[in-house]
Amino acid sequence: MFEEKVIDEKRQGEVYSNNQSKDDGKKLFLESYGCQMNFSDSEIVASILDKEGYSTTTFVEKADLILLNTCSIREKAEQTIRKRLRQFNAIKKNNPKLLIGVLGCMAERLKDKFLEEEHIVDLVVGPDAYRDLPNLLEELEDGHSAVNVLLSKDETYADLSPVRLGGNGVTAFVSITRGCDNMCTFCVVPFTRGRERSRDPHSIINECKELWDNGYKEVTLLGQNVDSYLWYGGGLKKDFKKASEIQKATAVTFANLLEMVALAVPNMRIRFSTSNPQDMTRDVLYVMAKHDNICKYIHLPVQSGSTSVLKRMNRQHTREEYIQLIDDIKRIVPECALSHDMITGFCDETEEEHKDTLSLMEYVKYDFGYMFAYSDRPGTPAHKKMDDNIPLEIKKRRLSEIIALQQKHSRERMDSYLNKTHEVLIEGDSKKSDKDWYGRTTQNTVIVFPKTGNEKVGDFVNVHVTDCTSATLLGNKVQ
Repeated sequence: MFEEKVIDEKRQGEVYSNNQSKDDGKKLFLESYGCQMNFSDSEIVASILDKEGYSTTTFVEKADLILLNTCSIREKAEQTIRKRLRQFNAIKKNNPKLLIGVLGCMAERLKDKFLEEEHIVDLVVGPDAYRDLPNLLEELEDGHSAVNVLLSKDETYADLSPVRLGGNGVTAFVSITRGCDNMCTFCVVPFTRGRERSRDPHSIINECKELWDNGYKEVTLLGQNVDSYLWYGGGLKKDFKKASEIQKATAVTFANLLEMVALAVPNMRIRFSTSNPQDMTRDVLYVMAKHDNICKYIHLPVQSGSTSVLKRMNRQHTREEYIQLIDDIKRIVPECALSHDMITGFCDETEEEHKDTLSLMEYVKYDFGYMFAYSDRPGTPAHKKMDDNIPLEIKKRRLSEIIALQQKHSRERMDSYLNKTHEVLIEGDSKKSDKDWYGRTTQNTVIVFPKTGNEKVGDFVNVHVTDCTSATLLGNKVQ
């Protein structure tokens, strides 16, 4: 299984719930694992169940319903879910009326096998079936099994107002696409989240405006691949080929959407994730450069620095094309920070191909990254057609080399911010001391600085950086 190390604070396997419980009524205990899309989906689930009389709680022993929103991208994530379900079933022995459900990608992958194999869940719901939760809960009350893992070609939950769970009241996610059409051979997402579809831009803008009106200062536009966002009155990218010339001329691309949001909420910070190198157009970069409220940070997964490995992965870009995109980013948005996803030990990876990854990292010098050893996932093209033939000890050694190099580059990037003043959005107290603030710069860099008593959560302040670690800037507010 994967050996992994995450540099930065990406939510991998983090337990997530929120307490907005009322004194009476039904209680929902909700935990989310994996990517930002799962956390965003959990807010949709909370919204749907709120209308059914459920309020969320952080106390599992008070719950009438426990839901786990799951990740299936790596084996370790699924092992974590199984362990957690065993813990919840121990609670259920003392409370037979307690209902336990699995949502998301793992539910979609295992489907009703979850009920057959595990015998520890009552409810299995895929990512496109959350609207059906009230009906499924009724079926449980009637003694029937409750499974809905049907994938949709048009579901975007655009008309639902998410319940903002457990956040800081300052930053929020806004989903703009669902699903993925990129059939990377290592990835299970197209099979667990379905075909790619885009959300009505007006609903996106309205959600961003509503967040601003409610005191939020930053949004992240979310999708498996935001750069392939396309709307012309329908949600599916494939329909664009059939569209008339008039429809094509009035289509909204991701660059268009990004500018629309930037103009609609001009004082709000705008981020986006995740980008796919093959789909990122230079128009997006020019929009980023044009608007100060669009953060100067791009998460740009590459997965490997070797063109031959990228071909086996069915990534629709080469090493050379990726480098050209990096060059254009640094030319058009020179202050832009970059992060990556990297997989080492993919099927048949040679030592020379591994060295290509290291040399690409040396060329780009990413601010931070998310690095993993390859994990064979059932149902993927790689699982069906390729051999996971790189020994674990070699995967571990290559991964450690990638991590060490990234740590070196991260420290170099942090050093480059020293003795400079940066605008920081205060997101809350520092984890280490309530006497210090925690915030981020436009480059998504974490910064910690002492409180002066004249600022609050949600404020934008200027901070002069005096020191740093490999992952955090340290400084003082400029008076």
